[in-house]
Amino acid sequence: MRRWVALSLMSLTIATAALSQDAHLRSLDSGVDARDWEAVGRLDIAGTGFCTGALIAPRLVLTAAHCLFDRDTKLRIDHSEVEFLAGWRNGRAGAYRNIRRAVVHPDYVYDGVVSSERVRNDLALLELDRAIQNTTIVPFETAARPRRGDRLGVVSYAKDRSEAPSLQEVCSVLARQEGVLVTTCSVDFGSSGAPIFTFEGGVPQIVSVVSAKAQVDGQQVSLGTALGTPLALLQAELVAGKGVYHQPGIERKTVDASDRRRTTGAKFVKP
Repeated sequence: MRRWVALSLMSLTIATAALSQDAHLRSLDSGVDARDWEAVGRLDIAGTGFCTGALIAPRLVLTAAHCLFDRDTKLRIDHSEVEFLAGWRNGRAGAYRNIRRAVVHPDYVYDGVVSSERVRNDLALLELDRAIQNTTIVPFETAARPRRGDRLGVVSYAKDRSEAPSLQEVCSVLARQEGVLVTTCSVDFGSSGAPIFTFEGGVPQIVSVVSAKAQVDGQQVSLGTALGTPLALLQAELVAGKGVYHQPGIERKTVDASDRRRTTGAKFVKP
């Protein structure tokens, strides 16, 4: 499947309208079922909707970049209005945390046009205001991107299952294309940013996050952002002190010697 899916794409940030039936999903609505997945949580976004995120370190949550943009204005959302609810299930979470800093892939542009480039860069890393140090909420490790045919799993919240996550234990990679994973994993609105796992050695490791859903030859598929270099880049951005929210229209720039040698400037989201 070398051609870029002539995909009918839909962004997956939550829309709370009509319900749908998800096949091959198991609800993790009991403590026993959810025990191994408490580090997956719901990201409540500025009172307007939610995405899914996963803890990869005591203070770091991995999700999709488009979760941090307003669908109408196309501008960044103030991440101080986002809350991570670790292990959210039936009205309670194992931990509640606000977001201190957030970085998105520097090449990501939220312009309303879903393309392979946008999906490939659809990754964000959130730093929590306080570390989650709870023996029942164990951060997931990440792994190299899977190969075509590899077996995957996904844990996500969605519009008709917002009060407990669901697990699809077996889905697979249909293709790896231009840094994008095309998978058979079942996703819906609200699943944006959900972790996609491999189970090498019986241990779940995150290899991608859900970016969008699509159709290929009439088959429902999901599109995931590959990790590896993009994740390392976001981690470096946080180490460099980036990720502080600035109000739209206010430019803050520190000039140093390296800046004078650059021939390209910052990329801005078109309003």
